Amino acid sequence: MHPTAEEITLRRTRALGATFVALSLVLSACAEVGQAPALEGCGDPNSGDAVKIGGVTDIGQLEDKSFNEGGWCGTTTGAEAVGGQARVIVTEETADYANNINTLVNQDFGIVVTYGFALGDQTAASAKEHTDVNFIGLDQPVCVDAEGNDDNTFACEGDAAALLPNYEGLIFNESQAGYLAGIVAATISETGIIGAVGGIDTIPAVVSYIGGYENGAKSVNPDIEVLISYVSEDINTAFNDPTTGRSLAEQMLGQDADVMFQVAGLSGQGALEAACDADAYGIGVDTDQALALPNLDCIVTSAEKKLVDAVSEAIQRAQDGSAAGGTILLDAASDPPKVGVSPFHNHADLLTEDLQALLDEATAAMAAGELDACAGSGVCGPPFEQD
Repeated sequence: MHPTAEEITLRRTRALGATFVALSLVLSACAEVGQAPALEGCGDPNSGDAVKIGGVTDIGQLEDKSFNEGGWCGTTTGAEAVGGQARVIVTEETADYANNINTLVNQDFGIVVTYGFALGDQTAASAKEHTDVNFIGLDQPVCVDAEGNDDNTFACEGDAAALLPNYEGLIFNESQAGYLAGIVAATISETGIIGAVGGIDTIPAVVSYIGGYENGAKSVNPDIEVLISYVSEDINTAFNDPTTGRSLAEQMLGQDADVMFQVAGLSGQGALEAACDADAYGIGVDTDQALALPNLDCIVTSAEKKLVDAVSEAIQRAQDGSAAGGTILLDAASDPPKVGVSPFHNHADLLTEDLQALLDEATAAMAAGELDACAGSGVCGPPFEQD
């Protein structure tokens, strides 16, 4: 069943806001797009003049050690691959989405990448208006009506690839990554109680990560108890409140949870810090957070979607003319897989042969369509369906 128009509108207006540490060299939307530094391990944003590639974040700042940072890293990696230059605008208010996108379009950026589900409406509208610009939407299913307008009812009566061929929406099966993280959590837990802290429960990706996590854990131990809390119903604070994230995690740890999964941006960093302080295990999200947060040595692994690779590949398709438009689903069946768990950097001893076998078997089954990560008591976010 498709989500209602009211549900989609609510999700988009309150949607995924990654949370962040300040980046003073990135200018606001009302100013000229300025030079942004390269992030370590990513591409050179000044790799040539073949094309100008712009990024637009959701509300907040850039370096969140997670979603936005992964999107920007993919943008610079893609820029290096095609010999282009990349710039980024950090959104401060949700009302700025359109202005930020238009700032890039008006300055002749040939490829515009927008980070987050909440920017889907404005990205689709801009793609329809500016057919000579290639748009890439991260965590954005492309759904249009028969006239090519963004369809908040998700009836999707229009052929998105034909009507908006200059707009590719990249979506991930977060439930699959969460399922694998749940297998890890249940395997390493000694108390039979594990926790998860989410940012907000109106974001499909957040709910899907946690729903998959619960189902994966119960595939290993049907009796395991999975404690779940969300930081806020306010998008402005849900992913930007490490104090509340810590507090929620501490409550679960006080109930004997010994593994903590976070899907809450900077709020989730507070949850991971609480886990480390309590000598419990932590599991990160979106990117390899053991590398991003090296001071938190209790992080065992992360439920990861390959943001950098996905964005870079989309930029290359846009530049070489092979982009088809429409929604691109990235999951365990992608070649190579675009979801998984990160390496066990600090806890290699926990990755036993038996655990590796469980992870391999589940990944193969999901890739073959034989395992639904959303099947079980764990609730996933409303799926995007496209006929």
